[in-house]
Amino acid sequence: MNYLSRIRINPLRSGSRDLLGNPRRLHGAVMGGLADDPEQQRPLWRLDSDNPHRPKLLVLSESKPDWTHLVEQAGWPHAEGEHYELREYEPLLNRLGVGEEFTFRVTANPVRNMVEVASPTKPNDSGKGSRGRSPRTAHRTAEAQLDWFLQRTEKWGFSVPGASSGTGATEHPSVAATADSTDATGGAVTADPACAGTVEALESGGNVRITARERHSFAKKRGSKPVVLHTATFEGRLRVTSVELLRRALLHGIGPAKAYGCGLLTLAPLPEHSMLDG
Repeated sequence: MNYLSRIRINPLRSGSRDLLGNPRRLHGAVMGGLADDPEQQRPLWRLDSDNPHRPKLLVLSESKPDWTHLVEQAGWPHAEGEHYELREYEPLLNRLGVGEEFTFRVTANPVRNMVEVASPTKPNDSGKGSRGRSPRTAHRTAEAQLDWFLQRTEKWGFSVPGASSGTGATEHPSVAATADSTDATGGAVTADPACAGTVEALESGGNVRITARERHSFAKKRGSKPVVLHTATFEGRLRVTSVELLRRALLHGIGPAKAYGCGLLTLAPLPEHSMLDG
């Protein structure tokens, strides 16, 4: 059984600022809500900051979680109302069918692999130069991030109606991006400077758009080299092309950096009804 949770976060509390300013710490807080072998579950999570004064944390887990510690540390423990919502995920998965359309949201880490050839002066075990590891580098422009997304939708089991990839996002009326990027943490999450002057040129009102672009910088441990992530939040409309592939994408996430708040794809029915992610 899988569960989708949505937890209300109070950004003004000191405990919240410690978490929201560091994806590694927030990942630890997510793992702390899972009693059944969290390391084997690999939960997905995403921070939604549509309203910077009322951010919400979404978590997809294989076991039923308990978010009491998060409410006490970063929520409104003495306020009225639901501190967090918890839904079984299977009803949404059962609604999937080829040709069905949904609205979607996902925060992803668009990257590309850079081929690195080993130096001739540093041969491998055979005594010859060899192809080295392929380090990842982030896509920094809105166009590149949108193209990264559109190139991969089919392997994730869906398409974006009217959109295509490979010729530049500005040529597609179904593709849009907005410059809204909110820093709700007061910490090491900032709007990506590469966003300026690029996003404004893209047409609005399409079937996929970037609603936030951020740069995250944090250290895994004291004194270590900081981890730097460039993320983009995509929203829009999708059409199911493969139930099996989309189910896998929903349960296991898309793209890299899943431990740091990337990859959780959520759906909502079109147009008037809403699921947990509205």
